[in-house]
Parts: sequence; structure tokens; C-alpha cells
Amino acid sequence: MGSWPIGFDDVLAARERLRSHLEPTPLRSYPALDAAVGHGIRLWVKHENHNPTNAFKARNGLAALTLLDAEARRRGVAAASTGNHGQGVAWAGGLLGAPVTICVPAGNNPEKNAAMRALGATVVEQGRDYDEAVEVCARLARERGLTIVHSTNDRGVIAGASTLSLELLEQRPQIQALVMAIGGGSQAVGAMVAARGLGRELAVYGVQSEGAPAIYESWTQGRVVVKDDVRTFAEGIATRTAYELTFGALREGLAGFVAVSEGELAEALRLLLRITHNLVEGAGAAGLAGLLRLRQQLEGREVGIVISGGNIDAATLRRVIDKTI
Repeated sequence: MGSWPIGFDDVLAARERLRSHLEPTPLRSYPALDAAVGHGIRLWVKHENHNPTNAFKARNGLAALTLLDAEARRRGVAAASTGNHGQGVAWAGGLLGAPVTICVPAGNNPEKNAAMRALGATVVEQGRDYDEAVEVCARLARERGLTIVHSTNDRGVIAGASTLSLELLEQRPQIQALVMAIGGGSQAVGAMVAARGLGRELAVYGVQSEGAPAIYESWTQGRVVVKDDVRTFAEGIATRTAYELTFGALREGLAGFVAVSEGELAEALRLLLRITHNLVEGAGAAGLAGLLRLRQQLEGREVGIVISGGNIDAATLRRVIDKTI
């Protein structure tokens, strides 16, 4: 398998496991958004914010938990998250009767914490950021005999993410490029696996925040870079390092990678809110922010972006609308 953590058979199997629980999400075109992007680009928006929990992470959580045997589900699972992965795992655990513990950083988005608890998860708030919450999660899993569902380093999770792009490419086979947010890389790697499995030529571009550029810098330097901290309002992509299962495929398969500013993320969020009237968080706006950087390079092409993550908290949304970000 080389750099590729899963095969197309894994994606097809994940889709079968998800089929009875998740409806296909809409793929929509907005002429006003095409006009705003310009350069003759026909833009398609995949509305993963219409999933349960408002993010593609519902696919990931369910794909991973449906691979577990009955005893593992009975004991329960643990995950580290800033919110969307945790909500996806909590939602899946509720469907399958598996107890769920989610470890989040101290000071995490309180609305996401409340949503995870409402879905039945036990939420543990420890660590200064996502990567320290991962360490807390590993300790609790050892102590309690829980199965870890990592947000990236899990083949079931990546297969679940890949069903997103499989669906998208079936909905609009003419799409030539995707511009996708990268926090751990499951979405982008999943897109490349789906395209390869369908025999499609597809250019996949990654986007990170300049305030959390670890995977961007790892990709450009050809080695894993670890950052000491992250500073971005897009908590869904606020990671400090690259990940074992996805980094090789990202290095091999991405057509390009950009790091965008906090201001560019905020402007993309405002644009999506104004034109699509969909609520988007920072990570959900990253694809459009990246496309605005890449639009000369992608001139005249059909391009897809993914809105995944409609879980922005009220205080951050107010700052974005007031243009204080």
C-alpha cells in the first residue's frame, strides 16, 4: 500500500456501513460565489455541514465504530478532539450503544463541549491544546481499557472521510480539483483515495492556517515539523504536527498546499455566510480561503470545496462579523 493508508475497497465497505445512517449531503453551485471567486472558475460546495453534528466527522466516527466488535463497543471508546471529531464519535456511540469519553483542551469551545455532552459523551477538559488532549486520551484509554478512535491515525476514520469525496465525485464527475482544509489530513487523503479508485484525474490542494502550519511546513520541507503552539480561531485545523497515517500520502499526492492568514479565513467565512446563508466555522471556510489564493492557478476549472464544520461559537462569530479578526 506504500504511502496510502487505505484502499478503495475500504472506502466502499465504509459506505455500505454508513448507508443506513447517513443521507448523501448536497453539492451545490452558487453563481454569486462564482462571481466573487472570478477567473472563470465554476465552484461546487459540498455541504457536509448538513450531516448530523454539522461536520464530515460524523462519517469518520461511524465508520470507525462500526468496525469494532461487540466487546470493544461494550467497554467503550475514547477520543481527543476540539469538538467536531468528538461530536462525530459521540453521535456514533449513541447509535451503537458504545460509551464515549472525549478529551478536549482546557478552554475548548464551550458550545462544542455542551454538544458532546448532550450526545451522551463524558467530556474531560485537560491540556493546553489538541495535542496535549491526545496524551490525556491515551492515558485514560490505558487505565480504563478503552479503544482509542484517533481523529487521523485510524484507518476506519480515513475510510469514512473518503466516502465524502466518493459521493462528491459521483454527484459531479466533471470536477477537476478540490481545495480542502487539513487538520490531520483524513479529508484530503480520503479524496485522493476515492479519485484513484474511480480512475479519475483530480488535483487535491491542502489548506492550513498560518497560525497552525505544522503540516504545511512538513509538506514543504519534506520532514515532520512539530510546532510548540497554535494560534488560530479555526480550532478544527489547530494541530501541531503531521500524522503517521496521512503524511506520506499528502506528500505524494497533493497538487499543492497553501497557508492562509486568520484574516483570509474570516473573510471567506463572511463570504460563505453572505452568499450561501450557511453558518460556517473557521475550518469550514478554509477551502474557500485557499481557493481565493489559488484562483489564478485554477482558472477556468470546475473546483469543489467542502463546508465541514458549522459549529462556530457565538462569541467568535461576533468577532468575525464585526471584522475584529
